[in-house]
Amino acid sequence: MPLDPYNIKKTLTTDQGDLTYWSMTALKEQGHAIDKLPFSIRILLENALRNFDDFAITKENVDTILNWTPEASDKDIPFKPARVLMQDFTGVPAVVDIASLRAEAVRKGKDAQKINPLIPVDLVIDHSVQVDYFGTNYSYKKNVDVEYERNGERYQFLKWAQKSFDNFSVVPPGMGICHQVNLEYLSQGVISRDGQAFPDTLVGTDSHTPMVNGVGVIAWGVGGIEAEAAILGQPIYFIMPDVVGLKLTGKLPLGTTATDMVLTITELLRRHGVVGKFVEVFGSGLDHLSVPDRATISNMSPEFGCTVTYFPIDDRTLDYLAKTNRSKEQIKLVEQYTKANMLWRENEDKIEYSSVVELDLSTVEPTVSGPKRPQDKILLRNFKSKFGELLQEFHGREYIPIDDREKGRWFSEGGSQTSEKAGDAPSDVEYETKVKNGLKSVVVKLNNEKFALYDGSIVIAAITSCTNTSNPSVMIGAGLVAKKARERGLDVKPWVKTSLAPGSKVVTDYLEKSGLLDDLEALKFHVVGYGCTSCIGNSGPLPRHIAQAVEENDMVVASVLSGNRNFEARVHPQVKMNYLMSPMLVVAFALAGRVDVDLINEPLGYDPNLEPVYLKDVWPSNDEIFEVMGRVLSPNDYAKSYGEIFEGNEQWKSLEAPKDKVYQWDDNSTYIKEAPFFQGISETVAEPMDINGAHVLLKLGDSITTDHISPAGAFAEHSPAGQYLVGRGVERKDFNSYGSRRGNDEVMVRGTFANVRIKNQLAEREGGYTTHIPSGQEMSVFDASRKYQDAKTPLIVLAGKEYGSGSSRDWAAKGTSLLGIKAVLAESYERIHRSNLVGMGVMPLQYKAGQTAVTLGLTGRETFHIKGIANGLSPLKVLQVEAIGEKGETKTFEVISRLDSAIEIAYYKNGGILHYVLRDFLKK
Repeated sequence: MPLDPYNIKKTLTTDQGDLTYWSMTALKEQGHAIDKLPFSIRILLENALRNFDDFAITKENVDTILNWTPEASDKDIPFKPARVLMQDFTGVPAVVDIASLRAEAVRKGKDAQKINPLIPVDLVIDHSVQVDYFGTNYSYKKNVDVEYERNGERYQFLKWAQKSFDNFSVVPPGMGICHQVNLEYLSQGVISRDGQAFPDTLVGTDSHTPMVNGVGVIAWGVGGIEAEAAILGQPIYFIMPDVVGLKLTGKLPLGTTATDMVLTITELLRRHGVVGKFVEVFGSGLDHLSVPDRATISNMSPEFGCTVTYFPIDDRTLDYLAKTNRSKEQIKLVEQYTKANMLWRENEDKIEYSSVVELDLSTVEPTVSGPKRPQDKILLRNFKSKFGELLQEFHGREYIPIDDREKGRWFSEGGSQTSEKAGDAPSDVEYETKVKNGLKSVVVKLNNEKFALYDGSIVIAAITSCTNTSNPSVMIGAGLVAKKARERGLDVKPWVKTSLAPGSKVVTDYLEKSGLLDDLEALKFHVVGYGCTSCIGNSGPLPRHIAQAVEENDMVVASVLSGNRNFEARVHPQVKMNYLMSPMLVVAFALAGRVDVDLINEPLGYDPNLEPVYLKDVWPSNDEIFEVMGRVLSPNDYAKSYGEIFEGNEQWKSLEAPKDKVYQWDDNSTYIKEAPFFQGISETVAEPMDINGAHVLLKLGDSITTDHISPAGAFAEHSPAGQYLVGRGVERKDFNSYGSRRGNDEVMVRGTFANVRIKNQLAEREGGYTTHIPSGQEMSVFDASRKYQDAKTPLIVLAGKEYGSGSSRDWAAKGTSLLGIKAVLAESYERIHRSNLVGMGVMPLQYKAGQTAVTLGLTGRETFHIKGIANGLSPLKVLQVEAIGEKGETKTFEVISRLDSAIEIAYYKNGGILHYVLRDFLKK
């Protein structure tokens, strides 16, 4: 039973009976300054007190949180979430790992059925649907059919896990995006379990898990490795966080959206520096933000770099819980508990923060972000001129305004966009390429249709991703833009691939009730599926005639999407510029067909009478949006959609799954393979060794993302992963994506550092290439790693700032480990990836302040010896590095071991966190 070192266990009388809780009020009465603590820290404190056992969570841990101060701390603290959220891309490898733990336990004569999730796990299948079909009323059905054809084996595996594991539920495909399902249904605000009341908390295997911070739930993204440890009862340890206060005042001006606000905040907080910190929002501006508005901000926490962006529970929260069909008893419990336990939003002026950033919401302007990073904010009024600068900066091409390219305007010359399956090339296609001052244009003639593509033409316009599809105001706003554009006779340009991927079926319900779905479909924004689609890289192929024009002419085309990620090659490998924006602007830019247009002053297009139509002509007022919202939003919609959330469609219901408690691995499978990490694991731990004679596998620059390290999207036949599948008899059309293949380590290790846009300074070619130093030959990263491993040569990676930013992608660390990389040396790390490296037994090293590969004169062709690992590791220990150049010259310098806590040292010594958990299980 949990202990109570401060004697603060109290009883709360509720409609659900008497519930025990750990009282912050009682701590205050003992003289502790609880009212000065940020709300998020109070929740961490409650968590440590409730789970205190004087072993995994000690009195020192509790005191560290209780005595939190705004100044930075290097002490580590534990956290035991109440539940875990997964999506299928990260969930499949996590389930593979747990099934592999069971398999190894059986080989060692143990009872495998004792390996089970110890806390509730919800896995939402939302990352696998791809936009193969679009622009037609059959798009959704055919995309789902193809999804099951591609992923049936994975889905059988997940259905097996649902039956085999305790505390494990699966939301089938086609029901919604995990974060929107979490916001609208799974999150409770306060949990009643085993006679106790406590805050709803979770970690998720997706970096956008903080979205539910908007509804008062502490949650953040972790790698699948950390999540698996939490599932198996291990606390998550992390350094006591700073808490940055984000003070919001004022209210959004007319004509701006929650998306404009969040892109503004993303740039603001990135500039302030919040990596690894908590952000907590306060101020009078909160009174004007709905929970969906707040969730839009919280969703982008990984884009800021922070761990959470927390909004305390208040009347707005209760109102949202009611609107989304939470029970009256649950809403009453949330209010009663938070008010009794100092977790209700009040007395904000007493709270002390590590630093404060202020934003007057009335200063927000229409905004987009890109073309490579979410924090690269561009005001809409500057977008056209900025595009020209970016074209020159990134692609070396002089920008020529549209009117100077060709005299007169260019139109579609007959017919509308064809609705053939994307990728099936019509036979009657002609191309005419023109080059002027480096800027390219291609005239495409398709049957009776003719149009011109230029650098800057938009080829993908996607309303997608949890960031915005959970917010009715911008989704209804997009529908109203479509309605007004349709009334003016405008249409989407024929070269734009359009898609609408709602985050839940509730969105479709209210769009249908309002009649706005008809308007969106009239502009070819048909529902293509309920999943992340373009935001995760599942845009599907471009229509063949577009793809060919882009590929053969090296065109710099663009995508516009309402998502949260626009890293290089993520949305689509052929699309070099990607811009985040509101769903409303996605529709507007699809009408314009290009990004080099000033939508403030230039027309979107021309109506059938050649009258210009401007953005202001189709932009709805706030009153129009709120009128529709008031008319069509109902708790009944949430009751209907979530009443059948776990049932799935007929394909899911008819899907047969194995019934064995221990999974029977199929050697012929190219999707599901037993993880290699635990096979034959020793029950004792060897002492760590220094790293001697290491070569550099990759020398990289700044802002290397987990997409660069482990891409999620499509891959080519000639790639190492493609060649592996071809060798196993898999045809190109059945490759699927890296994300869908994460249950197979052979595919994933070949895909590590295989992003087509990664720039390794040890290779001439862009993409997943390197130079094998001993031979001087350039080859794929995978092939080089095999040569090094055959020679028993340890490997390292050199990198710059913000290494591992982006998605919480555990395969970015797993693949790194399987390539034989023993250490990464970077200027700085994003939180999740550093933790994942430790979780896979890879040493994260950091240059001392002011030092970089450049200042130290490192070429990456040296032989490295890293000393001090074998001689008593301690948190943040300084290690010695000796780098011997090709001519024998030696450089020596010190680096910091980013093993931040004693428990991380234990994980590292064990070869990883799951190795630690398995050995602990075997001992017991």
